[in-house]
Amino acid sequence: MIKAIVTDIEGTTSSLSFVKDVLFPYARAKLPDYVRQHQDEPSIKQLITDTCQEANISLNTENAIKQLIEWIDQDKKITPLKALQGLIWEAGYKQGDFNGHLYQDAIDNLKSWKANGISLYVYSSGSVLAQKLLFGHTDEGDLTPLFSGFFDTNIGGKKESDSYRKIAEQIGYPANNVLFLSDIKEELDAAKAAGYRTIWLTRDQKPDAHVDHPQVNSFDGIELDN
Repeated sequence: MIKAIVTDIEGTTSSLSFVKDVLFPYARAKLPDYVRQHQDEPSIKQLITDTCQEANISLNTENAIKQLIEWIDQDKKITPLKALQGLIWEAGYKQGDFNGHLYQDAIDNLKSWKANGISLYVYSSGSVLAQKLLFGHTDEGDLTPLFSGFFDTNIGGKKESDSYRKIAEQIGYPANNVLFLSDIKEELDAAKAAGYRTIWLTRDQKPDAHVDHPQVNSFDGIELDN
C-alpha cells in the first residue's frame, strides 16, 4: 500500500524546458552581479568559501564566480551552486520575472492524492529553496501546502540508494510503502534498490521495454494500489 509519494521535479512535475530555457539562463545571467553585490553577507561568504573548497581553488570572489559559471555550463549538481541559483530565482519570482511551470496532470493528481491522505514529498537536485519557490509561484498559486517535506542533495546524491533510505527514515514510512516518481532511470534504480516502489514518467520519451520500472507518460496514468 502506498502511504507516501516522493517526486522529482525536472521532467516529472515540471518541463525540462522551463528549467533549462528559463531558470538556468536567468541564474547564469544574474549570478556574477548577485555574488558581487552580496559577497559581504555571511551566507554568501560561506557559499563562496564552499565553492572554492569544492573546486580546490584559491579563496577569491572572482574565482568563485568563474567556477560557478563553469558548473552551470556543465550542468553540475553541486550544492553551493544550487543554493545560489535558489537565491537568484527567489528574486526573480518575487519580481514577477516568471512563474513556476507545472504540468496540469501533476497538479491535479497531487491534489487528489493529498486529499486521499497520501503524504507528498519532493526530492530534487535543486535546492529546497528553489523547490519551494517553484511550487510556491505557479499559475494556480502557492502549492507548497500540498507537501509534507522537501529534500535536496544535502541528503545525498539522487543516484545513490542511501539517499532514499535516509528519506524513508526521515519521513517515517517503510520503503515499500513509498512511491518514487522520476524521469531518470538511474534515480529510479537507486530508489528501487532502497526498497521503494517506482514509476518512470516518460513524458515525451519513448518507453523502454528493458527496464524494471512501470512507465507512464503523465500522472494520469499512475494507478495506486490503495
